[in-house]
Amino acid sequence: MLEQRCAKRQNGAAIIPLIAGFAVAIGFTSAAQAQSFKPIAFNAQIGVASEYIGKGLGKSAGDPSVNGSAEISSGAFYASVFASTAKLSQGSDAEIVSAIGWRPQAAGYKFDFSVVNRDLPGTRAGVDANFWEYQADAARKLGPVNTRLRINYTPDGFAATKEAWWVELQGTISVGPKTKASAAIADRTADGGAEYAAWNVGVKHALTDKLAADVRWYDTDSHALGENYDGRLVGALTYAF
Repeated sequence: MLEQRCAKRQNGAAIIPLIAGFAVAIGFTSAAQAQSFKPIAFNAQIGVASEYIGKGLGKSAGDPSVNGSAEISSGAFYASVFASTAKLSQGSDAEIVSAIGWRPQAAGYKFDFSVVNRDLPGTRAGVDANFWEYQADAARKLGPVNTRLRINYTPDGFAATKEAWWVELQGTISVGPKTKASAAIADRTADGGAEYAAWNVGVKHALTDKLAADVRWYDTDSHALGENYDGRLVGALTYAF
């Protein structure tokens, strides 16, 4: 069984970068053939949360966190950066996520292909705290439910983790003119790192055109791995500008 899983990961290591590269290549070719220049758009937001959560896990030791993000886009292409305060056992005091991506639409689906760099400043010397990820999203509305499948792959992850996969399915439904309820379930497999299932369910409400509140329960099936794997209720506020 272990040999089969390793073989699957090795095959994935070759396939995912090829898919990402192929998708980006097609996008740039299409952009070059476009007759009109797409205007550049910029958006950003800042936020606070009762705890920073990443891939289903608590990443600020139960303390509140502050975060911010910014994105610049032209047509289907974009570049973005996200940063949050954190508190990890390896000494990391922040997480910075930068991405370059392409969001095409086809056959009723909305896709998002991106290459991501993840960095954790403050990590103690000798721990690998900067790594690359390849991510693909496919979203589609099925009746009243907006669905999204996300596949995230890294060939060499944080600290001792080598290859790792994160596969997540999310569903969102409107329960009012300004309120949406959503739930997600995910599975993480890793070579040299923790493997677990995670899920969350919660409600997001638009307080104003720019201010939104989110209340969500996060949990995993691996509480024995540490406190950051335990279930927790997280509240967050974000302001867009």
